[in-house]
Amino acid sequence: MAIRFTIGRKIGLGFGLFIVLTMVAFILTVLTVNDSKKQTETVVGQVAPSVAELKELNLLLQRSHTNVSKWFYNKSFNDIEFRDELKNIIRVEYPEKKKLLQALSSTWSQDEKTQLKVIFGRVETLFKVYQNEIISQLNSLQAYEDPNIYMMARLPYEDSEVNIKTIYRNLNSLIAFKQEAAETVKDNMFKSFNFLNRFVQLLGITLVVGGIMIALYTTRSITKPIKVLKKMLLSMGLGILPKERIQPSSDEVGEMGIALNELIQSMQETTKFAKETGAGKFDANFKPLSKDDSLGQALLKMRDDLAENERSLERKVNERTEEVVRQKSEIENKNEELQILYKQVTDSIHYAKRIQEAILPPQSLINRVLPNSFVLFKPKDIVSGDFYWIEKKNNTTYFAAVDCTGHGVPGAFMSLVGHNILKDILNNTEVIKPSEILDKLRDGVINTLHINSSGTQSKDGMDITLCCINFDTLELQYAAAYNPLYIVRGGELIIHPANKFPIGAFVGEKQNFDNITLQLKKNDQIYIYSDGYADQFGGPRGKKFMVGNFRKLLTKIADKPIHEQLNFLESTLTNWQGELEQVDDVLIIGLKI
Repeated sequence: MAIRFTIGRKIGLGFGLFIVLTMVAFILTVLTVNDSKKQTETVVGQVAPSVAELKELNLLLQRSHTNVSKWFYNKSFNDIEFRDELKNIIRVEYPEKKKLLQALSSTWSQDEKTQLKVIFGRVETLFKVYQNEIISQLNSLQAYEDPNIYMMARLPYEDSEVNIKTIYRNLNSLIAFKQEAAETVKDNMFKSFNFLNRFVQLLGITLVVGGIMIALYTTRSITKPIKVLKKMLLSMGLGILPKERIQPSSDEVGEMGIALNELIQSMQETTKFAKETGAGKFDANFKPLSKDDSLGQALLKMRDDLAENERSLERKVNERTEEVVRQKSEIENKNEELQILYKQVTDSIHYAKRIQEAILPPQSLINRVLPNSFVLFKPKDIVSGDFYWIEKKNNTTYFAAVDCTGHGVPGAFMSLVGHNILKDILNNTEVIKPSEILDKLRDGVINTLHINSSGTQSKDGMDITLCCINFDTLELQYAAAYNPLYIVRGGELIIHPANKFPIGAFVGEKQNFDNITLQLKKNDQIYIYSDGYADQFGGPRGKKFMVGNFRKLLTKIADKPIHEQLNFLESTLTNWQGELEQVDDVLIIGLKI
């Protein structure tokens, strides 16, 4: 449906554009400010403290190196301040600094964390050398005077000189990288502000230019058509039909123009009709709008012409009236006969419905032998070609959803045939497997309807899903003709296939139905059905509901209580169908374990 571009919408569109552009500017400003705030917090709360602590670690290493050099070269034990300071650096200051840097590095990149871990490893190795090879060896004046001990401490000390230079390089590289990251964050922040500045400038120009264009467009789309309307109305006030027309548009002015165009066209047609045929009250007074009122002059002439032909027309009208009355009487008699016949047929079908309902399992039986289940049964016509069958034999409950060929009266006859054969098989034979029951059912249908092996004598038959369940062992057996079995388990719909031949005629070599055994679990949801639900037309485009949507719907409702599932299926079908006709019988049986 085309959108009416009314005057109010035109004006609203203009204001709306201004509001949208203003909101864009506001949102972009807020986003930019928030982003800059985050980047500033990154610099202030993460990068800057990280750089400062790394530099503190550098100073701590320098102090440790100075004190270990004093330890190696200063033999006096009178001045022990540097010795205590070195021990404090290794035991207290360094672990605290490491803990603080590890906390700050939680937001670093993986490469930065790895680099810091390498530096910690080398520092700790260096400090072990200090403790084990220098401090523990040179722990007295006698140790300094012993050439062997002093020489044993010299090599680790010289190696530590090389190692600490490597640590300095790694640490300075990490400090430089973090400082560069801080500069990058700062540059990004300034870029965001520069972009915001340019955008606001461009937006201001756009608002001014757009406002002018919107104002010009709105004025031209309203003022010009109104001037044309005024000219046409003044002309019609004198009884002169204008020749110009208003161009259609979707606003109020365009609607008035369309109405005026239609009025002019109607007056022209009335003038022509009055000249050619004439109609009206002969003694009525009529005064033309002006001397140029062509419609008025034509009506005056029509009045004179009709007065001369009045008698002839009255005679013809009387004759035709008598004919119509006679035909009406005949039609009413036929209608009465049709109504009687229709009532007889309808009464017969309603009686057939009562018979069909009588053979269907009552709700009390369903509640007793198939607890925690529902049956959705919606015949297309008064009687149905679908039927459901529920029986119990020994410790096993049998239930089936059956879709017979056709619907209405033909389908209902087939349902009676199928129901009676199923009941006879279960009650009067030793057959208990679903597949064997379907084999027997097919033989019974073929013999009852006299179908030959090629199926040429009858195309009648039925699709069916037949299940039997032992509620003590939760073992389910099923056999199916065309319609599969659905089980929803853990939010997933599992499709158990059916044999691809019906109950009825078969072509070629006769095939037996497969008997499938399944082990059910608690909370499993079982569904068997006919194809009426998925084939129903409806929705916004009048399309079929489709099997895929039907499966999604069953998966969606499977975790609901059984009565809510039934209500949800009924309401969904009603909403989908809308005002369209139901196309087929609908049958769904649901069972929750």
